[in-house]
Amino acid sequence: MNAAATVHARDVDLRWDRAGSGPTLVWGHGLTSSRVLEDESALVAWVDVRRRLDVVRYDARGHGESGFSTDLTSYGWADLALDQVALADTVGADRFVSGGASMGAATALHVACAVPARVRGLVLMIPPTAWETREAQVDLYETMASIIESRGVEPLIAAGAQTPQPDPFVDDEERRARRDAAMRAADPARLAGVLRGAGQADFPPRDRVAAIDVPTLVLAWTGDPGHPVSTAEELDTLIADTTCHIASTADAVGAWGGIIADFVAAIP
Repeated sequence: MNAAATVHARDVDLRWDRAGSGPTLVWGHGLTSSRVLEDESALVAWVDVRRRLDVVRYDARGHGESGFSTDLTSYGWADLALDQVALADTVGADRFVSGGASMGAATALHVACAVPARVRGLVLMIPPTAWETREAQVDLYETMASIIESRGVEPLIAAGAQTPQPDPFVDDEERRARRDAAMRAADPARLAGVLRGAGQADFPPRDRVAAIDVPTLVLAWTGDPGHPVSTAEELDTLIADTTCHIASTADAVGAWGGIIADFVAAIP
């Protein structure tokens, strides 16, 4: 099945696409990313995944081809989960595996807490800072938003050039160049808005996460303070039925698409 369309979720239109066949995986991207930017980064070989899964992907509010809301509270992860549920309703996914990278992983956690009867499993790729580690990241987002509004994105790009890459991408200048190009191409007002909106976000309380009782796949990498291994390890501890992979090389990350497809296809 192949489709691409728009769904109205709360106060914005979300652009989404669907391809493949098999169990349904609804997938959300990370903060400041999009479907197009995910494809360029090639973290997941979606062509291969779609041979085994029915994959629904979408641009989150404020990202890619989707609409932007000036209500920054609507960018909290619990609110983004409402957008994903609305999309699942639209595509007729009564039960599905919810997954995503970074912000998308956090959104999936909230979906599992909000509509547990509809979620068959979770795929949590590079889960971000949460709970005690969240405050420092929120402060960083506010600083970044203020710089964008006052001086544009070039100071952030210059600072990023001095920031170490995650371990699997050390010395990967193509990855850095793609990130810089995406930042330059972004609308500054939208970019500042979604960064500030991320300041409204955190994981569900630990007791609610611990109550999740579906098979869960956690994929993390080392050397990234914005996506610390500590978050992945705590999720692995809290959720009873968890499989966790931690990568330190590009080859290990390159296997993630197959791991995702195997995991989702094996869920009863």
